[in-house]
Amino acid sequence: MTDPLRVALAGLGTVGGGVIRLLDANRDLIARRAGRAIEIVAVSARDRTKDRGVDLSRFDWIDDTTALARSDADVVVELIGGSDGPALTLARATLGAGKAFVTANKAMLAHHGLELGEAAEAAGVALKFEAAVAGGIPVIKGLREGAAANEIARVYGILNGTCNFILSKMEAEGRDFAEVLAEAQALGYAEADPSFDIDGVDAAHKLSILASIAFGTRPAFADVAASGIRHLLGADIAEAAALGYRVRLLGLAEAGPNGLFQRVHPHLVPLDHPLAHVTGSLNAVVAEGNFVGRLLFQGAGAGDGPTASAVVADLIDIARGEYGPPFAMPVASLVAAPKADSGERRGRAYLRFTVQDRVGVLAEIAAAMRDAGVSIESLIQRGASGEGSVLVAIVTHDGPERAVAQALEKLRGSQSLVGQPMWMHILG
Repeated sequence: MTDPLRVALAGLGTVGGGVIRLLDANRDLIARRAGRAIEIVAVSARDRTKDRGVDLSRFDWIDDTTALARSDADVVVELIGGSDGPALTLARATLGAGKAFVTANKAMLAHHGLELGEAAEAAGVALKFEAAVAGGIPVIKGLREGAAANEIARVYGILNGTCNFILSKMEAEGRDFAEVLAEAQALGYAEADPSFDIDGVDAAHKLSILASIAFGTRPAFADVAASGIRHLLGADIAEAAALGYRVRLLGLAEAGPNGLFQRVHPHLVPLDHPLAHVTGSLNAVVAEGNFVGRLLFQGAGAGDGPTASAVVADLIDIARGEYGPPFAMPVASLVAAPKADSGERRGRAYLRFTVQDRVGVLAEIAAAMRDAGVSIESLIQRGASGEGSVLVAIVTHDGPERAVAQALEKLRGSQSLVGQPMWMHILG
């Protein structure tokens, strides 16, 4: 009889409870697929007295989370969160003790993934993190294994369910951002402090991990240009719809001769693209390989069930003895790609200005575009609001992003503008 895989679990929040429930519900099936039983033997969390809806009395409770690395478990699962602090201390201790490590912690991997990958290789143990990106969608495994023979041209997608829920609500109900955000918080889709989600930081963490696996580069979170949906208006959603697009917050990474380009930014997505039809809190990732073509991974990007599913899938791999390099190739083979200059990229853009309702404003905007070399494809002006401002929306022809940035810089500080302009790229 093969000995069970013994698991120590750090963090008993939504996902931690989901892992316990999944292992209980599918115990026999998981054992058959893994070739051995998978058993939790020890747990740790901040509050021993909290009712989590699962029976914890069968497990050893360890108050000192780091001590899980010294337990008799074969693998430690970290579901604490945070880029540093107890999560990182536990990761270092576990790998240093020669034990396998499973995590859903995208922030820690984005900041310290290279170090942890080196430690796992040195110890000859597994470092697994399928749950860190896109919840229950097996995109890490898909890129690392299924598409391993391909050169990936680019990887992009909807990586944050909170933002996608907000955008879908704005789109379906014609409401503004602040109102829908408040509803998302009330429903539990958004945190009390939603900054990491709505400002694109969460998606940037995930994108840096995907880019490393897709392109064989060292994780470079600091090189991800991130902006979110905080300044989006309901009018932007309506204008996009009138033009034949839907607005989605996309993370996009692309490797080229000038380096690695990584950006999280709102995009106008054509209605005939699959990402335009990903709604609610779902996630979706597109990878384009030179032999396999376009791959689409879509599904639930968060929640106890989907995320627990990804964690347990990693445990099954470890039980089978299927490790492989964490970032698809040995750490020594990962290259330190320079950050690509976004100004050299070409594409079409949507620009929205809220301006004073007075003579000469359109001429001022048009002159700034002309002087920067931006060619205007279409310009739409909507009627005055109660505050005496109007909305001007511009779609540009294909051109370098540097020109658009220069045009916006020329307009910085203009007395004609009310608030900051909105710049969204059009997915091509």
